[in-house]
Amino acid sequence: MEPNNFKPNAISELKAIIDRSRRIVFFGGAGVSTASGIPDFRSADGLYAEAYNGRSPEDILSAGFFAMHTAEFYDFYRKYMLHPEAKPNAVHRYLYRLEKQDKLRGIVTQNIDGLHKMAGNKRVYELHGSVYENYCVDCEAEYPVEKIAASEGVPRCDRCGGIIKPWVVLYGEIPDKYTGIGACREITGADTMIVAGTSLSVEPAASYIDYFSGKNLIVINREPTPADERATLVIRGDVEKVFEALEAGL
Repeated sequence: MEPNNFKPNAISELKAIIDRSRRIVFFGGAGVSTASGIPDFRSADGLYAEAYNGRSPEDILSAGFFAMHTAEFYDFYRKYMLHPEAKPNAVHRYLYRLEKQDKLRGIVTQNIDGLHKMAGNKRVYELHGSVYENYCVDCEAEYPVEKIAASEGVPRCDRCGGIIKPWVVLYGEIPDKYTGIGACREITGADTMIVAGTSLSVEPAASYIDYFSGKNLIVINREPTPADERATLVIRGDVEKVFEALEAGL
């Protein structure tokens, strides 16, 4: 089946599950944000498909590279990781509506773009951090993303002159413990879990679905995932197209 050519009754099945669910958790990846103009990472033409100045993006986005080559890190980071023009799409809008109805108990996201919070959602667990939160590594003063975007070279703290670091989990770093605990709590208590726009290939985030023991596991993705075989409903297609259909009431 080609992406986006999902079965006509798939949307009605999804809508019926959502309607009868009381505690939904959404687990999302890069495919959620591509419709907002943010490229994904691991597809054939994604960010990780080519080297930059002889280095892989995974190397550049590592804790070791940040420590040893901070200026080069920021050259890459400003160019490829900041997307100030990006706005929430149909996925974010629909999830905000579900939270207002108190049906959505939490969003667990691997994305760092902040679009779920921009859409208005409050119950967001950003497993890999957010480009909108930055701090001085010396005095812990906090800075908005505009500070990073407007600076040249290595951004420095106005208070102490220390290096400013994004609150983003780099390769080689341990994700925030409390964010993980909150995410696991919501997943454990959910009756429905929607997994969307992720290949479930990045650990430890991919293992979070193991905490789900509710009634309905829904997977929405262009390609197969390790969770497909245990899912109640699998929709093979573009995540935004699915949520546009939900928005339209199809």
